Amino acid sequence: SLSAGLDLPGRFLFATLTLMTLIAILVFIEEAVYIYRKIPSSKRSIIIWINAAAPVISTTSCIGMWIPRSTMFTDFTAAIFFAIVIHKFLMMMIKECGGQKVLLKRFENGRFTISTGPCCCCCLCLPRVPITRQTLFWLQVGTFQFAVSRPVLIFLSIVLWSNGDYALNNLSPKEPALWISCFMGVLTLFALWAVGIMFRQVRTVLTCKNITPKFALYQFVVILNHLQTSIINMLATQKVIPCAPPLSSTARGSYIAQQLLIMEMFLITVISRVVYRRKYHDLDPLECVDEEAGDKKQTP
Repeated sequence: SLSAGLDLPGRFLFATLTLMTLIAILVFIEEAVYIYRKIPSSKRSIIIWINAAAPVISTTSCIGMWIPRSTMFTDFTAAIFFAIVIHKFLMMMIKECGGQKVLLKRFENGRFTISTGPCCCCCLCLPRVPITRQTLFWLQVGTFQFAVSRPVLIFLSIVLWSNGDYALNNLSPKEPALWISCFMGVLTLFALWAVGIMFRQVRTVLTCKNITPKFALYQFVVILNHLQTSIINMLATQKVIPCAPPLSSTARGSYIAQQLLIMEMFLITVISRVVYRRKYHDLDPLECVDEEAGDKKQTP
């Protein structure tokens, strides 16, 4: 078994990371109970979904750490869950603005700035798009397509893998892994682009809702779960990460990625509890901004 092959420091490390995962789960459960009691029902499930991202990724990483053969399935589970969370984050920003009708009324003469990351941050010449029901619909489609298509692509990957036609480390142009990964990467960029466009528009209005630290936490989860893991796996595939018998380079890279994710998601879970644990009021965003402006005027 895996535990039998570990030395004393290895067992201590595994036990510590497992304890951190359990604490993250308990912190999330306590936070979910608080959200259920304190936050209006229209926002409750969305905020619980978003808060669950870090503990779910930590749990799947912990399972993959203890059971190496399950790594592919645990990574796919975390990927599917986070694809849904990206759509939920966009919906949360709309809900915090009072819903779609209130948002359209608030920005009836406004325009979306589409020259934002991760797709078009360098294309400053792109025109600004009027904020209408149609453009808002397309932003929602941008994240919803990812929440739907990613599980389908992952299911296809598992079917091909079970037939021996799919290998994550085989990126030959003749193999399906390369094309599925590229297509999934494009869909990911479009989903993150839609969230970035919406955040850039509402960040000032939703200052009273702590939207900036919430977006920062969401960005950290994206970077750590996708970019960091991809870089480590790439280094392991190219043998930059040396093998350490009985672990091969790819297996060792997988262990490193999982252990880092457990620690990072633990910290994000704790910080999320601080950011989201506040008394929410069903205030119109305009009232929030007016109150803040009034406070600044009264300050000598």
